[in-house]
Amino acid sequence: MSRVSRKHQVTIPVRVLHEAGLVAGDDVIIRASGPGRIEVERADDLIRRYAGSLPAGTYPPRHLDELRDEWRQ
Repeated sequence: MSRVSRKHQVTIPVRVLHEAGLVAGDDVIIRASGPGRIEVERADDLIRRYAGSLPAGTYPPRHLDELRDEWRQ
């Protein structure tokens, strides 16, 4: 069993990390999933899950290129 520290930190047992397929350096998303529950999910899994999920034609051609150009300015 782990305990929440005064700094709001929790140690996740190595066995649990191995079972979840998480390794040092993984980017994770942490969210509350109900009273007393927290979920940790590898960020790459979210990208794989949602990449390409919008129907064709959702955005006009070159829309993302235009957005990227705005970010560079």
